[in-house]
Amino acid sequence: MSHRNSFRPHASLRNAKGSSPFSLRLSEAERARLEQAAAGLPLGTYIRSRIFDSKTNPHRTRGKAPVQDHKALAQLLGMLGSSRLSDSMNELAGAARVGALPLDPDTVASLQNACADVARMKRLLMDALGIRER
Repeated sequence: MSHRNSFRPHASLRNAKGSSPFSLRLSEAERARLEQAAAGLPLGTYIRSRIFDSKTNPHRTRGKAPVQDHKALAQLLGMLGSSRLSDSMNELAGAARVGALPLDPDTVASLQNACADVARMKRLLMDALGIRER
């Protein structure tokens, strides 16, 4: 068998696949609108579902920003669970609403600690998601 004949079966497999790419130029605004409508789906999947089968819900993907650090997310969840932060913030907001929030050194320290905890959680989340602060 010559080289030409050995190539032929492989070349015909590519054509048998039956799919071909389609390109579409979009303005930045159009692309942003399309990405928003796709809500995390790959754009090709979203467009195909809208054109050919709108009754079927396409599978969602994890999106374009996969988790970079699962350990950091686990650490953050542990902090949230053990901190009672939401309970404490709710109590402080209620006291402030009725004018019963004394600004003594203990209260100021508690507020500063809560702010530091939130800032630390933000850093951990951003690191875990691979996001850099501007």
